[in-house]
Amino acid sequence: MAGGMDTGQGGKGKKSLDVAINLTAFIDLMAVTISFLIMTAVWTQIGRLQVSQAGGPSMEEEQQQEQTKTVQLNLLITPTELRLTADQSTFDPIPLTKDAKGKTDLSKLVARFKELKAQLPDQTAITLQPEDKVRYEDLVRIIDECIGAGLPQVSVSAAMG
Repeated sequence: MAGGMDTGQGGKGKKSLDVAINLTAFIDLMAVTISFLIMTAVWTQIGRLQVSQAGGPSMEEEQQQEQTKTVQLNLLITPTELRLTADQSTFDPIPLTKDAKGKTDLSKLVARFKELKAQLPDQTAITLQPEDKVRYEDLVRIIDECIGAGLPQVSVSAAMG
């Protein structure tokens, strides 16, 4: 024995401390785990929505607003209706109705966006203000419609009121 360390070899009936570890099962488990993590990392990147938190405008947004004439678009989302406002002017409320499959019908909102883009072709930003009782599925579909209508800079903030 050197330095009080037991090497497990011989002497007074001591067992050997060397153990044979089967690495095949460990390698199989790690291969499956790594492939699972790689697949989920790709799916989380694909499913991500580009939405920013509404707040104070950044320097880039201020410079961009000075270069092009745009208005502040807000869309208040309640469980029963949508209210679109552009600066101080308010449009007629759009009632939310369900189609035969139980999905919210957003065709009137799309038509309103087309009218708005015809009047303001440089407009690219909109702020959504959903109330607490709005379903998440409806919010995601409205975000998709905003992006599809040429308003890619979607911000989400709490509803005032």
